[in-house]
Amino acid sequence: MTDATAAPNSTDYPPVQGRYWPPGKPRSLTLPQTGVLHNLRVSAERYPEKVGLWFYGRELTYGDFYDQVGRLAGHLAAQGVKKGDRVGLWLQNSPAWAIGAFAAWRLGAVVVPLAPMLQPRELAFFLQDAGIRVAVVGGELYEKGKQAGLAHAIVANVMAGAVPQQAGVKLPDGLDVQPELQEGDVTLEQALRSAPAAVQDVDADDLAIIFYTSGTTGLPKGCAHTHSSVQANTFGASVWVNGTCEDVFLAALPYFHVTGFINSLMTAVAGGGKVVVMARWDRDAARELIRDHRVTVWTNTPAMLIDLMSSPNFQATDLKTLRSVTGGGASLPAAVGQRLLDTTGILFLEGYGLSETMAQSHSNPQGRQKLQCLGIPLFNVDSRIIDLETGAELPPGQVGEIVIHGPQVMREYWQRPKETEEAFTDIGGRRFFRTGDLGHMDEEGYFFFADRLKRMVNVSGLKVWPAEVENKLHGHPAIQEACVISVPDERSGERARALIVLRPGMQATPEELEAWAREQMANYKVPRDYQFVDSLPRSPTGKVAWRQLQEQARAALTGAQS
Repeated sequence: MTDATAAPNSTDYPPVQGRYWPPGKPRSLTLPQTGVLHNLRVSAERYPEKVGLWFYGRELTYGDFYDQVGRLAGHLAAQGVKKGDRVGLWLQNSPAWAIGAFAAWRLGAVVVPLAPMLQPRELAFFLQDAGIRVAVVGGELYEKGKQAGLAHAIVANVMAGAVPQQAGVKLPDGLDVQPELQEGDVTLEQALRSAPAAVQDVDADDLAIIFYTSGTTGLPKGCAHTHSSVQANTFGASVWVNGTCEDVFLAALPYFHVTGFINSLMTAVAGGGKVVVMARWDRDAARELIRDHRVTVWTNTPAMLIDLMSSPNFQATDLKTLRSVTGGGASLPAAVGQRLLDTTGILFLEGYGLSETMAQSHSNPQGRQKLQCLGIPLFNVDSRIIDLETGAELPPGQVGEIVIHGPQVMREYWQRPKETEEAFTDIGGRRFFRTGDLGHMDEEGYFFFADRLKRMVNVSGLKVWPAEVENKLHGHPAIQEACVISVPDERSGERARALIVLRPGMQATPEELEAWAREQMANYKVPRDYQFVDSLPRSPTGKVAWRQLQEQARAALTGAQS
């Protein structure tokens, strides 16, 4: 399927006695040294008339895909975009998103995906931090983009070209928007009238994309990835699941998140597969699209799988064409994994990764899965469990920090040298990323999650950092102090709960605080639970004892369910 070729077992990655490795899979891959645009160019030359992207009845062939990329790149070049400049993508999953990304790469620019849920004040930070002057923006988000200070917008009506009569499913609401534009901004259709731009040469070590992840101190950090680190998982993911050019992918995960980006766009494009793109999650639409388009590969979150299988319309035959169902972001409940197996015969491939590792660094091997397990390190990955105090490698069964060395690891946190230095450790002359996650490894080399060193709430695979949310909540006039903790949630894996100390003489209701919070931050960050307390417990050093509060809340929920 791909240009990646199996390399003989390398002395860098020798087999370890007793650790499992899937038969027939090479321990390491020889990865492309080309930029990511090359993947689309090859597929367009190989399969010019083949549908690459399907979007609610609209069909975009690989030939037209590549042509539109060249034309949008021509407009970007006319706006002064050059190699190394950052180009924002602020819109829902759509052909426009994919065209925008590859157009930026045609010029050697750096793509910066942005979550559509961002509020103007949040967006303004990213525009400033990444130095984004030009962005492709969804029509429904345009006004917010201008409020945030975006200099030049290429505005896409996300649903343009959709054919409702041929979609076969309900179209998402609120996206068929073409706003009145300010002087200097253009529609995507206008931008596509430009002459194609020349292809800029890039090296594998040049930056390709910056994915932002919220910081533990409240300030988001950009995970800066090279073309090489993107290619590592683009091709590795395909080889891991035995991909072919006839695969059909369901893109239900958002492209602004590394997992959706790699597994539902980049891998498909590199291999010439077909992508059935969903702008927003809809369980019945997903079920029907899998069935009607005979989808073979679906990467999701456990929350999506639980939601789809909870639909009263769900039938096991809807998923009969799937041969690979992979995911991560939260642990799949054992009962759900067993139900999927019993009703469909499909074994869920759970994996593990971060924005810093361009999605997966570990995955369960097909036919040898372990439920509620992170899996084994992927091609070319050296992952270990180390002691928190000494940094020494720990033997199987002992809990320590998960560290990762591999080609998909980011180069740096964008313009944050101190945080970058703190995020890595040297082991035997190799640079290992410190995940901040605690886990252990069994005798066969499978990794298991135990806890987090960092405060974080994992909402359907999206990271929410309590410090960031607390900073926002402290801006409410009635709030004296806030502490955000993580509690279990059947649908999303986890949800944020806010413990609130009100100012003397002030009043507020949970409904009022939630409505206010929705105006301050992206929807997935907004706490769903609010508990009013007289005071917050503190450690001897005066810090809020958040872990104590979190453990108490989780224990109370467990007791209530037993």
